[in-house]
Amino acid sequence: MPQRSSPADAGRGPGADLRGIGRLTVDAITGVVDLVESVHATIVALPGPLGAPVLNPTRGISGLVYRSVRGIARFVGDGLDLALAQFAPLLDRIESPPQRDGVVSALNGVLGDHLAATANPLAIRMRLRRDGKPLRLGRKALAAACPQATGKLLVMVHGLCMNDLQWQWNGHDHGAALARDAGWTPVYLHYNSGRHISSNGREFAARLERLLREWPVPVERFAIVGHSMGGLVARSACHAAAGSGQGWLARLDSLVFLGTPHHGAPLERAGSWFDMLIGRSPYTAPFARLGKIRSAGIQDLRHGNLLDSDWRKPGHAGDGRQDTRTPVPLPAQVRSYAVAVSTEQRAAAKGRDRSMPDGDGLVPIASALGQHADPAFDLRLPKARQWVGHGLHHLDLLGDPRVYERIRRWLE
Repeated sequence: MPQRSSPADAGRGPGADLRGIGRLTVDAITGVVDLVESVHATIVALPGPLGAPVLNPTRGISGLVYRSVRGIARFVGDGLDLALAQFAPLLDRIESPPQRDGVVSALNGVLGDHLAATANPLAIRMRLRRDGKPLRLGRKALAAACPQATGKLLVMVHGLCMNDLQWQWNGHDHGAALARDAGWTPVYLHYNSGRHISSNGREFAARLERLLREWPVPVERFAIVGHSMGGLVARSACHAAAGSGQGWLARLDSLVFLGTPHHGAPLERAGSWFDMLIGRSPYTAPFARLGKIRSAGIQDLRHGNLLDSDWRKPGHAGDGRQDTRTPVPLPAQVRSYAVAVSTEQRAAAKGRDRSMPDGDGLVPIASALGQHADPAFDLRLPKARQWVGHGLHHLDLLGDPRVYERIRRWLE
């Protein structure tokens, strides 16, 4: 059922959404003008197909035209934003459609770093939630929001372009089922998956520190289940907690990874190859900007970056072949488990020639299990803590009964 925006969830609602869309439209217009001007300048300056693209803007009358278009777009956009700001409180009384969260989450996955950097109202702010509602991190507030809270605390972390409500998949929610069958109390992370994984990991670690401190009953067990990118955010949070001495990490007993690309996803690496190839000619190089629209979070999936240093290294911005990560082992005191699935109905025969690695359509099995040819990167998960399902796709990890049964057994 559609939910009204509330003060506890500021920045949401039709009014804020319209302002966010307006700002994003202006950004798109100015971006296209920059692209056209760059192509124009390159064509005028270069005698042939070889050479570097021209980065300087056009001059004279042409330059004046491009500057005027940008200026008018920003002027109109600022006026529209100011007008919508006045009407936003009235518009926010309108109920948001149920599809709103899904659309905004997908947009954040693709453009979330830009939305955050420009303070766009569409940018998702990290929250811990239940039933789609933000949790206030205070003991009394948590007791009121979770009246049936138990000492078995479970935190669910969604993947790229998704949100906490999408753990409900085909009528099943792993967290709700574990509450019913095993007495866990699930709490769901909602975050902007377009930001760098390391940035989300640090913020997640800080929220877990307070959540454990303010939980209304003594915490007897504490586990995290991460789907896809969510597993990388959880690993990054563990590393951040270890580096800053946060206490929650010592209380974490289980980490469950569902289709997590520990060593990256081939599709993102293919995207970086597109950037490289299209940038070879000065006439097509300006269009490489379109390929770079992929958010920082998506680009982190190229190899599975967990640290700031991973994406700040020069090789990260290259053609995608260089893995410049620093090895990050799993926390030694935590029992870690990994589920990988394959679209194949059964395991491929050994020695079979395959043009693509076996996997769920997005994440190869080896990456999901943390296996790597370099011992420094191999996560060394015991066989008893691995499970591979066949005939399943990436999103089936959210609702398949076999996957749930494996999680339930492990968390027992």
